[in-house]
Amino acid sequence: MVIAGGGPTGLMLAGELALAGVDVAIVERRASQELEGPRARGLHSRTIEVLDQRGIADRFLSEGKTTQVAGFSGILLDISDFPSRHNYVLALWQSHFERILAAWVSELGVPIAREREVAGFAQGDTVVNVELSDGLSLRADYLIGCDGGRSLIRKAAGIEFPGWDPSVSSLIAEVEMSEEPQWGIRYDDKGTQALGRPGDGKRVQVVVSERYAGQTGEPTLRDLSRALIAVWGTDYGVHSPTWISRFTDMTRQAASYRKGRVLLAGDAAHVHYPVGGQGLNTGVQDAVNLGWKLAQVVNGTSPEDLLDTYHAERHPVAARVLHTTMAQTALTRGDARTGALRDTFSELLSMDTPRKRMAAMISGLDIHYDLGEGHPLLGRRMPDLDLVTADGPLRVFTLLHQARPVLLNLGAPGRFDITPRADRVRLVDAEYPGRWELPVLGEVTAPAAVLIRPDGYVAWVGDLTRQGLPDALTTWSGPPTAARG
Repeated sequence: MVIAGGGPTGLMLAGELALAGVDVAIVERRASQELEGPRARGLHSRTIEVLDQRGIADRFLSEGKTTQVAGFSGILLDISDFPSRHNYVLALWQSHFERILAAWVSELGVPIAREREVAGFAQGDTVVNVELSDGLSLRADYLIGCDGGRSLIRKAAGIEFPGWDPSVSSLIAEVEMSEEPQWGIRYDDKGTQALGRPGDGKRVQVVVSERYAGQTGEPTLRDLSRALIAVWGTDYGVHSPTWISRFTDMTRQAASYRKGRVLLAGDAAHVHYPVGGQGLNTGVQDAVNLGWKLAQVVNGTSPEDLLDTYHAERHPVAARVLHTTMAQTALTRGDARTGALRDTFSELLSMDTPRKRMAAMISGLDIHYDLGEGHPLLGRRMPDLDLVTADGPLRVFTLLHQARPVLLNLGAPGRFDITPRADRVRLVDAEYPGRWELPVLGEVTAPAAVLIRPDGYVAWVGDLTRQGLPDALTTWSGPPTAARG
């Protein structure tokens, strides 16, 4: 398996595949995991839950700072009452996130071919032949493009990338200034403007809008000076940039997340304005949805059509992120009319129901895959309950550390026989005496049993009849061993 791109999405996907025993390698153009600029700034609740499901959340929590609010276009939303062990945002620069994640991937034995890129590929019936920029050739079962918004993999595969062209452009930089700037954040008719200190030194972090005129080249100090003068009337003697980056509100999504043996994840599949901080989080969750499915297909456990559920489940999630991000972008403008609309939104989001609904969406806790009608848990994240078992107390997320499906029996022991799938499905008998509560929905009826997929989503909810369980097991963990031949 070859993953093009060693950013957050590619690293997470590599870890998921390695946990399942799949031979995987990452091809990454950077010489190291170092990043120029801050990029993403934090992790939302569902992403932290995903890391907890793999037993590595503490590595990230130890280096970041938590705050129990999510943001909708800068409007703060309290999430302290959300029914999650991780009802907060973790402030952590992407550079630190990648470093910690890369260390985990290294522990799992995944090689990273650095200072190389995928130069081209050719699909066959059973393999993908991958050509690298240094002339090396690789043969892989699948090629996954995690190579960002300008994805070569997406373009070479001929996958369309429809959406909306940019309408605004912003520069973000770390610089020095000869004059004391006007510190703080402000909104005007051009967008969001900010000047702040990243630490105790002389350096200044700048976010400033510039008139969008189809810019394509790398931004310069002159571009930054012009933008500062247009907004503040002065450039404060800006000099000595550490880095300067440009981002726009271009909003696009791949028409398909798969074409034959080529798949897309993360920014290669969807790009949007960074307001709300959902880009990295959506990409990491793409990887966790795809990883176990790809592993089961490659390992011969499940048929290839399991991969169709990746697009079916993740495309609507990202489409919703893009839609909400465009709404947030509109609210960043600071003219009087937008200000009135922003005040109205602030008032609405101070009410419990709108607050919970929007905050759950931003934090990823309300994701609901369409797995049919039934119990409210079906297709939603499994809560991290404190279970009582014959071997002592046990958290649900602990059961998912090895990325295997779990059949959790909450009734009398001995009700289920999974012998034909004992090599890939873990059966756990347990009790849970507490309330069952989901974000937004509130309290739900306690189930008698649940089938939890490796990504932590509930694939089946059962009663004493066990109706539908054989079909759910076949769909999500493959046919019984005897039937596979």
